[in-house]
Amino acid sequence: MRVIVTGANGFVGRATCTALCDAGHDVTALVRRPGGCKSLDGERVHEQVIADDNFASLAALPPADVLVHLAARVHVMKDSAGDPLGEYRAVNVEGSLNVARAALSAGVKRLVFISSVKALGEGEPGRPWREDDPPAPVDPYGITKLEAERALAGFGREQGMEVVVLRPPLVYGPGVRANFEQLMRAVERGVPLPLGSIDARRSMVYVGNLADAIRFVGTRAEPTDGVFHVTDGDDLSVAQMIRALAQAFDKPARLLPVPASWLRAAGVLTGRSAQVDRLTSPLRMDSSRLRTGLGWKPPTTVAEGIARTVRAFQEARR
Repeated sequence: MRVIVTGANGFVGRATCTALCDAGHDVTALVRRPGGCKSLDGERVHEQVIADDNFASLAALPPADVLVHLAARVHVMKDSAGDPLGEYRAVNVEGSLNVARAALSAGVKRLVFISSVKALGEGEPGRPWREDDPPAPVDPYGITKLEAERALAGFGREQGMEVVVLRPPLVYGPGVRANFEQLMRAVERGVPLPLGSIDARRSMVYVGNLADAIRFVGTRAEPTDGVFHVTDGDDLSVAQMIRALAQAFDKPARLLPVPASWLRAAGVLTGRSAQVDRLTSPLRMDSSRLRTGLGWKPPTTVAEGIARTVRAFQEARR
């Protein structure tokens, strides 16, 4: 199939292009900077440089069967925008509709939109989130991801285009940054972590599994649309994740059994309540609809994914 991928030189985008190429599909990679996909299969990946973040001046796209929309305005630390929600909407909602219009002109029959668990909310409703649960996003990123889901679904109904929404939780894998990278550094250095008593489980997805799910829903022959959650299917607690990282580093897990109530109190005192809540509260997603409904299976286990992530982290510093 002919597949267009936005955000193709990003963390998930590169893995997605690789998965599509490995399956024999031809890929047009939309990138902001040329050369971002130079290490991928040059016979099957063709770059097209875009001029702006919200695709307002998107040039004509080549004929394609499927478009995967990964590009987005993600979390901005210390956002200085006068209207943060408006800035997010310009990229995540209007930009997504601009992409959908261009895709329609290119003959695309199916659009795969990568949303986020943030479109549902920060916590869980006492059990894993299901696709039909009423969402309650709280920050501009989550709010606009949900708005984009709904706007694209409406566009698809009006124009006869299949729209598939995938909602991933935390994505990890080789090249991961932010909090997961910081956690790896702490485990590698043997820093004592006060998380030994935290049994709250949180869903995750290995970047290779997410890329494979994108390939699966994007290129399957059967009619496909709707919202699907995608996870590794093996939710770990923070303490279990630290032990798995320590095993991959071949180091002891230095976990201190500090009660969650103490950690939350410390979060209030230090102004880090949001960060502590993310560590001590469960956030699970039910991905059985993608598995049992469509028949997708993650090709990589959590243990394998964590081991590959650690190995890439170590190799990057040699």
